[in-house]
Amino acid sequence: MRACFVLACVFALAGLAVSQQAAGSGPAASKAGETQPAHGGDSALKEMFEAKIKGEWDALKNRDKKAYGDFLADDYIGVEVDGRGERNKIQSLNEVAELNVADYTMWGLKVTPLGPDTTFLVYEITMQFPPRAQVRYARIYIGSLWVKRGGEWKELHYQETHVK
Repeated sequence: MRACFVLACVFALAGLAVSQQAAGSGPAASKAGETQPAHGGDSALKEMFEAKIKGEWDALKNRDKKAYGDFLADDYIGVEVDGRGERNKIQSLNEVAELNVADYTMWGLKVTPLGPDTTFLVYEITMQFPPRAQVRYARIYIGSLWVKRGGEWKELHYQETHVK
């Protein structure tokens, strides 16, 4: 229930950001010397988040609990496709040793800034499991909310959806 509320808030903020961009677009809308918020086409922002996601998934693949934890906010909440509900940071970190992801492929990254310190990411991951695993591949669609705290970007909320 709490995850649904958080997701509803994220989508409401995204809608607000989009409507503000539409209302404030055009050359007359910005003041001289003011920097505009980054858009999905901002390659530097996209590259930075792509590196963060790859670092996060590399940490999971290598079962590196500390490296994975460095990407998560202290009040992180994650919801995975296994149907076991939400997990906080400690619960997520405790599961790292049990993972069996042999490799992964990421594609379709979309970056939507919601403000100077909040960004919503959407992407897809195809996970490959070891040859002895019952299931060899799984595709998941991911929405994640990142916040800048203390000058560092941290993942605050993570939500997976199974893709067939």
